Amino acid sequence: MGKVQIFQRWLLVMALLMPFASAWADWELDSTASAINFISIKNASVGEVNSFSTLTGSIDAAGEVQITINLNSVQTLVEIRNERMRELLFETVTFPAAEVTALIDPAMLVTAVDGDVISASVPITLALHGQEKIMTVAVVAVGEGDGNLRVFTPRPVIINASDFGLEKGVAALKNVAGLQSISLAIPVTLDLQFTTTQ
Repeated sequence: MGKVQIFQRWLLVMALLMPFASAWADWELDSTASAINFISIKNASVGEVNSFSTLTGSIDAAGEVQITINLNSVQTLVEIRNERMRELLFETVTFPAAEVTALIDPAMLVTAVDGDVISASVPITLALHGQEKIMTVAVVAVGEGDGNLRVFTPRPVIINASDFGLEKGVAALKNVAGLQSISLAIPVTLDLQFTTTQ
């Protein structure tokens, strides 16, 4: 077999393997293009959108997801509220971060990278304020080109502060701000961009 034929066969093998290449990829969270937002509702009718500016995370080739949220990076657009959230609610001296872990079917990731829009219900574990809770979250995965992924929640996820021992912190926020109420039910949305490390 000549060198030209060997090269042609090598090209053919590579072409056949290309659709499956993304199955071996790892993805790293692009924190500058990602967002985790939550809405606080006070006095029964006033909603405020808050976020976290520092996120890290990854998805490995087996579909294992890990997201770390730096709670000190909470952003309410008002510095005194940021301080109160850190000190009274999250108690970041003791609990500086929240962790989200999950397992996504790798085949779903491959299909998304190849150009499809994939919807699924995924069990996740949220570790927050010394407590852990497993919940099922609806997510959508979309290929963003060049093997990259966008994973987002199509509807808000409701987190109950009392599930994580945060009700005392909510009460402390209410008292220091002179509010009538702050809801313990917190709508949260995720829009996460991952870049391939392959």
